[in-house]
Amino acid sequence: MDVDDEHIAHACAHTMLADDTTFRSLGFELEEVGPGRARVAGTVTEMMANGHGICHGGMIFTLADCAFAYACNSYNQRAVAQVCAITFLAPARIGDRLTASAREQYRGERTGVYDITVTDQHGTIVAEFRGNSRIVPGDWLSDSKDND
Repeated sequence: MDVDDEHIAHACAHTMLADDTTFRSLGFELEEVGPGRARVAGTVTEMMANGHGICHGGMIFTLADCAFAYACNSYNQRAVAQVCAITFLAPARIGDRLTASAREQYRGERTGVYDITVTDQHGTIVAEFRGNSRIVPGDWLSDSKDND
């Protein structure tokens, strides 16, 4: 990808982050973004634990979904999730640092397919997530008020 594509991906992410209150309230961090890819990380807190004392599956799904969102919205086309599925492979515990790495597998005119791997700080795969995106009307940069 060229420098312009990288710039567009970063500008789209910056615009999305401004209104992504869920992302910020959970303490997630956008570590990397580029055309068709993103990496998001967060630490499992007590608030994220379920009745088994491990990270709630919904929190792991949310982390993976955030990486998916930033990857599929990196082309200055608004995209939403159409179908998502997750397979949980190992538990995450309070204090674990989870990283969700998204990579594009297919991008068509209106849909895309993205695979997201969630790992812990030891490199253990916690979950595998697949998301199908759908392009919706609008774009990130001309629709935003702040066009850095």
